[in-house]
Amino acid sequence: MPVDSTRLVGLIRDSLPAGETIGIAVSGGGDSTALLHLALQAGLRVEAATVDHRLRDDSAAEALAVARVCAGLGVPHVVRVWDHGPEVPGNLMDAARQARMALIGDWARGRGIGHVALGHTRDDQAETVLMGLARAAGLAGLSGMRRAWVDGGVTFHRPLIDAGREELRDWLRAQGLTWVDDPTNDNPRFTRVRARQVLAALAPLGITAEGLAGVAGHLALAQEVVSAAVQAAAGRHVAEVAGALRLAGGLWAEPLDVRRQVVGAAVGWLAGARYAPRADDLARFTRALAEGRDATLRGCRARQGWILREARALGGPVPVGRVWDGRWTVMGAAGEVRALGVDGLRQCPEWRALGVPRQVLEVTPGVWQSDRLVAAPCAGFGPATATCTPGFHDVLLSH
Repeated sequence: MPVDSTRLVGLIRDSLPAGETIGIAVSGGGDSTALLHLALQAGLRVEAATVDHRLRDDSAAEALAVARVCAGLGVPHVVRVWDHGPEVPGNLMDAARQARMALIGDWARGRGIGHVALGHTRDDQAETVLMGLARAAGLAGLSGMRRAWVDGGVTFHRPLIDAGREELRDWLRAQGLTWVDDPTNDNPRFTRVRARQVLAALAPLGITAEGLAGVAGHLALAQEVVSAAVQAAAGRHVAEVAGALRLAGGLWAEPLDVRRQVVGAAVGWLAGARYAPRADDLARFTRALAEGRDATLRGCRARQGWILREARALGGPVPVGRVWDGRWTVMGAAGEVRALGVDGLRQCPEWRALGVPRQVLEVTPGVWQSDRLVAAPCAGFGPATATCTPGFHDVLLSH
């Protein structure tokens, strides 16, 4: 059956603003290749960027091939390289995804591009739902990928989220266009690949990518309502203090899923986590908070109505002016930024007057010159300022 080009071009036009330059993240795979060509057929002005993850020997050649395609189309194109060293700790696919998004975002901001399109399809959406089921995720985790969101002043879009992966490949074939399949997409070592294989096995039961994507869409509508309640509850009951979060007792009178999502968002903000914790882990942590007990989760600590960073999970030292622990920027003094700690807090004579628990202040940034504390902005010591960005409530609003 011939592919409806009008429908696919319509998805692009309905999702992306006309009259602005659109950034396209192009890997050379079928989905992003189709996105690039459909955006041009939609009459949009585009620029493209490719991230070379340097995880395969032929990745540089593939990025160069994309550059040639873009040159032939008259599309400005750049390659950004992920400099990750010899080994990538933790979840490789997640680390690569985070690096890709950061590099694409930096490129867009540098070019003054306010909108970036990504090539995710309804098959990706369905796989995301299956992975959420495997994590026993709640409503937010089963709502799938967002169609659009803002990060660092750039709006990211998924205009092809209602298109099928094979539908796009059929369209490319009809257009006489080629693409390159990433061999890691067939490697069962990765969770998403296993989800893709499970989805194929579920087809005889009538469980399809289109059906699961539809379920995600219905849940996303419900999640919009809950998100509004979560933002309102956080505004009433959660205060950001010295990079930690103080929870008022009124939070525990909110509906169960509202308070659970408030706590999950708090953990995500503090730890910089992209995915929600497993449901049972989040429930345990939330109960401990409500009961005034200590607990830890993803590098965060619950203590007497506060959620703060766990000392052992803090980031390593950085020069003043660089981002520390993924959130803090310290300015105004020369030295190295690292955790204030117990020894540093002893050198801050006025900290008790601030009314902030010592455990909170101990995990805030200090400016050190060797073993000498120069400044501790959150503890009222020394000539420096510390800014924690983005703020917790700003992150909630952006979601």
